[in-house]
Amino acid sequence: MEESIKNRVILILAILAAIFFIGTIGSCSNAHRLKIARDAEMTKRLDLEEIMTKFMQEKAASDAKTKSLAQQLEEEKAGHEATKKALQQEQLVNQSLNEELQKVTKLKEALEEDLKEALVKSKSTRAKP
Repeated sequence: MEESIKNRVILILAILAAIFFIGTIGSCSNAHRLKIARDAEMTKRLDLEEIMTKFMQEKAASDAKTKSLAQQLEEEKAGHEATKKALQQEQLVNQSLNEELQKVTKLKEALEEDLKEALVKSKSTRAKP
């Protein structure tokens, strides 16, 4: 009987060892799958971080370029306004000069008329004596 109990204990221990062995293999397999999944996730995370870094750099460069273009636009607007004011002043000066020219032209015409009248009188007084 003792032999039978011994055989049963050995059989039970063998079955338990087999169960623990299978459990250990399953656990190792599960750990290996988790490690592969973690590595894949880490790779994806690093790739996304790299993409995000490039995007942020491009955005910063784009923002700087936008600010530069906005500044250039403001400078061009200021230049345009200055040119506009200068053009208005030139137009006023031009208008004033045209008015002066018209006055001088009228004065010249009046003087020519007076001169013609004086010549006519002068000829008529020379012809009478």
